[in-house]
Amino acid sequence: MDHHTVAIISITGTCLDVLGSLYLAYDLLGGQHGPLRLLTRAVTYSVVFGIGYGLGLGLFFGLASGIAAGITLSIEFTRASRGLDHYSLFWEGLFSAIRGFAFGAGLYTILGFKFAIAFAMLITLGQIFAYSRGVRPALSYAAALRPRLTPGLFWATVIRTVGYTVTALVCSAFIRHLDHPWLFAIRVGLVTGIVTGVGMTFNPYIEYYADNLPERRMGVFGIGLILCGFALQSVQYWLALFDVPLT
Repeated sequence: MDHHTVAIISITGTCLDVLGSLYLAYDLLGGQHGPLRLLTRAVTYSVVFGIGYGLGLGLFFGLASGIAAGITLSIEFTRASRGLDHYSLFWEGLFSAIRGFAFGAGLYTILGFKFAIAFAMLITLGQIFAYSRGVRPALSYAAALRPRLTPGLFWATVIRTVGYTVTALVCSAFIRHLDHPWLFAIRVGLVTGIVTGVGMTFNPYIEYYADNLPERRMGVFGIGLILCGFALQSVQYWLALFDVPLT
């Protein structure tokens, strides 16, 4: 096993321990009107997008892009849940840059710095353009116990898929020539499109539970996170105990 993978697993475990402790301290953080509603969104979206991206493009890519998506989406959806207007284009551009450069960081370990930075810049510009045209994550916001896929969200997902595919092809042609550029580009586009489509379809469930999760379930969820964190942190010691070689 690669030692970088072990480090990522341990860091993830530590983060889960911290998050679990925050959920157990629900009352101390202000209860229903405290920051845990934002935190619940951030954790949930990070897990959903992180798992999806990780399965399609690797563990580190999933970790980096999942955290970035979770943090930025939770901020935007929290504002939408309060019935407020969307952020200014400046802030939406900042959210786009965070997600874009997280994607770049995920690709860095696979394709190198030049490809990663070019890809990050191009998709950041693409997201800013989409925001300027009224296409944003909180489009047709809803919090309900039913899935939602409006025509606007469907076409936004299709355009996102095509856009990421084309971006990967452009970077491959001008920055770094890949052995199978079309296969990689289609892989990036499909993974991004599928994860985005699934996430936006089931977004109402996440929003509903973020605002209506009972206190007891908060505590149970916190204990679960702590146990998962402990299990992940112990991986490095189990590997040492059984003399598993690291590369």
